[in-house]
Amino acid sequence: MGSLLVVDHPVVADKIRQLRDLNTSNADFLRLAGEISRFVAYEAFRHAPVSVTSVDTPVTKGAPAMRIAREYVIVPILRAGLGMSPAVQEVLPLHRVCLVGLRRNETTLQPDVYLDGLPDDLDGVHVVICDPMLATGGSLDRVLEMLESRAVGETTILCLIAAQPGVDFVLARHPRVTIVAAALDAELNDVGYITPGLGDAGDRLFGPPVH
Repeated sequence: MGSLLVVDHPVVADKIRQLRDLNTSNADFLRLAGEISRFVAYEAFRHAPVSVTSVDTPVTKGAPAMRIAREYVIVPILRAGLGMSPAVQEVLPLHRVCLVGLRRNETTLQPDVYLDGLPDDLDGVHVVICDPMLATGGSLDRVLEMLESRAVGETTILCLIAAQPGVDFVLARHPRVTIVAAALDAELNDVGYITPGLGDAGDRLFGPPVH
């Protein structure tokens, strides 16, 4: 069954407060997003498979040690997911990064794929999706459909903030996924923004697009 884990830690809560603040600069927002992503990834992969190995230290040779035993495919959803992926890459040393880009179709209001960098075959692969804001769940649903069509193994979704309606929608449609978030908000407003949320994560990370 699918699951939701909300990271319950005072340090994370304080960083989420700073992230929400409308006066936080783009540079500080990017830094905070990375710091929070690192905490979220730590919690998400607390039980990551390991192999037993040894290491030579300055004091002794062959000291017992552990090594991460699985390679992960990290999938940032463009563009906001790029604010999370470097920290997640640091936590998971064996990884590949594959990009997916979505934009909203203003006619259908559904997400259209403009970049599909996923491998054709994901049989047995553990995919880690970086999606800072899980709001309605529409974009995430589209990416999960793409993954499932390629026989993905496990899927872990990392978020900064998730909204309960989006979590319910995603878990109902994809009951095998795991969602890990730094905060859970109760509602969406009438235009689909998480409330209280933090606004548009992409704009706050990188500035508004130039038209």
